[in-house]
Amino acid sequence: MSSLSTEAFLRETFSLPFSFYRLLGAGQAEFLSSCVSVYLHTGNITQLPLSAARPEQSFRGGLFFLISSTSGSESNVAYPVTCVTRGADLMEDSALVLCPPDCTQWKVSVFGTGIYASVSSVCGAAVHRGILGRPGGSVSVHKLPGQQNYLRSYAHGIQSQALSRWTASFSLTKPVDVPLELTSDTSTTALPGAALPGKIPKKSLKKPSVKKALTGGNKDCQMDIAMVIDSSNNIGQRRFNLQKNFVTKLASMLRVGSTGPHVGLLQASDSPRTEFLLTNYTQPKELLFAIKELAYLGGDTNTGKAIMHAVETFFTQENGGRRGHPRVMMVLIDGWPSDDLEQAAMLARESGINVFLVSVAKPAPEELAMVRDKDFMKKVVCKDNGFFSYSIPSWFSTTKHVKPLVQKLCSLDSLLCSKTCYNSVNIGFLIDGSSSVGEGNFQLVLDFLTGIARSFDISDMGARIGAVQFTYDQRLEFGLFDHPTKEDAINALKRIPYMSGGTATGAAISYTTQNLFRRTGPGRNFLIVLTDGQSYDDVRHPAMAAHRQGITIYSVGVAWAPLDDLKSMSSEPKESHTFFTREFTGLAELVPLIVRGICRDFTENN
Repeated sequence: MSSLSTEAFLRETFSLPFSFYRLLGAGQAEFLSSCVSVYLHTGNITQLPLSAARPEQSFRGGLFFLISSTSGSESNVAYPVTCVTRGADLMEDSALVLCPPDCTQWKVSVFGTGIYASVSSVCGAAVHRGILGRPGGSVSVHKLPGQQNYLRSYAHGIQSQALSRWTASFSLTKPVDVPLELTSDTSTTALPGAALPGKIPKKSLKKPSVKKALTGGNKDCQMDIAMVIDSSNNIGQRRFNLQKNFVTKLASMLRVGSTGPHVGLLQASDSPRTEFLLTNYTQPKELLFAIKELAYLGGDTNTGKAIMHAVETFFTQENGGRRGHPRVMMVLIDGWPSDDLEQAAMLARESGINVFLVSVAKPAPEELAMVRDKDFMKKVVCKDNGFFSYSIPSWFSTTKHVKPLVQKLCSLDSLLCSKTCYNSVNIGFLIDGSSSVGEGNFQLVLDFLTGIARSFDISDMGARIGAVQFTYDQRLEFGLFDHPTKEDAINALKRIPYMSGGTATGAAISYTTQNLFRRTGPGRNFLIVLTDGQSYDDVRHPAMAAHRQGITIYSVGVAWAPLDDLKSMSSEPKESHTFFTREFTGLAELVPLIVRGICRDFTENN
């Protein structure tokens, strides 16, 4: 089948534009042609052997296709899941799911052998069971009651873990007859179908029934939270149980979920013990059950070791840390620590982790002589400003402290330690598009601004960039909230078309102040003005208005840009906010200097 006939088929059957087929990779196009050939000859796409699906190619294209059979119910349609989707995340008692390729490269959690605890990764368990290989594919999942003594074993590159008991289980089987699917995990919407004469009627092209698998959680508290609890001899079994009750209430009020807070936990004892990571339990009931199952350890109160261990392991992306999400560590301690906290606290601060210390039952006056460092609370917290320290007089009175502590843990604007210049600034680019710049030099300007943007962690919860181009007129190229991912924002910056015209920099500053920025905390808004010549209007008063609005201006001049204008626009001190280069090729050398300056300004103001 030629690509032209394939395109015609796609347009007629699925109402796709002519250009859509050209977006496919070579492997996907070859496979899709095979699918269409089978359909045109038989009228039933399911006659194509499953081995022809080549899922390793269909997943990588970033597109989602579902080509349904001419008969069969929706329950026979496999719907896509990710490598970390767990049995507990599936709604149906029996489900047919489609796993992506290369799940062995993910850090999947699997508990059990043959029969798996519902907290296990479905795709990871399928690989462990030998049902799936590296290319992924379809698998049938059957829910079972909870069991005791899930056995650990190593099979097919997956190490499963033992578990004493769990509330629910699942088993896995190979599907008998699976409709052919081309899929990725970027969407769960079937392409619309239009009937071909004598072929599949429109109503036969069914959408898969894909129910929402995960609870969203508290969207106003999108934090990654590591809880460090006290499991030392000092607290004792009785107070340890009271501590578990307190932590359970905290976790319940936090409302964990896929788009809410994620919670992991470790115990401080002689040596720290990780109980579960941030992504092990994203359903509230499972998290609460896991906390109730914690076993008391005893030993010394080596809180410093526990903090150090959490800093080094808990927030990595491999262990479930989310890019751009604030990092919070809540440390519970009964009495006082047995080890030194200073080094661990320093590491936490340097890692941008907001450490809260919750002290319960402070040392009595007669016990103070036993405390190695009486200022340990000041040393462990993120900042010694009273916000990160919390005292509870007794484990018997913790209930009334649950809500205020949760409010602190979820106070995004007050979590200063995870707010670095790289993930917390808004940067506006004001770009001279006048005729004196020229098309070639304009591309050098965009390369310069892209270099600055790449230095920051741009995300929906991190840093943001926006751009305005000006001549005599102004054009908002894109706003701070138009592109929530780094890739999208940088691509938008690279695609800015050159305007050409005159130079009215003052009016452009006023336009940008009013249309690009919104009010935020001190030292968060930065404007980089780049121009190559004399402005036809006043720049001093518009720049002063921007400064009063809390916008820090860096002025960058090229070629004939007058130094007086540049300094009039720049924030104080003028010398460290004003830059000049004779040639456009020299802009690249200014990138690290401006990035360093933004971070200096942010740190001084926060």
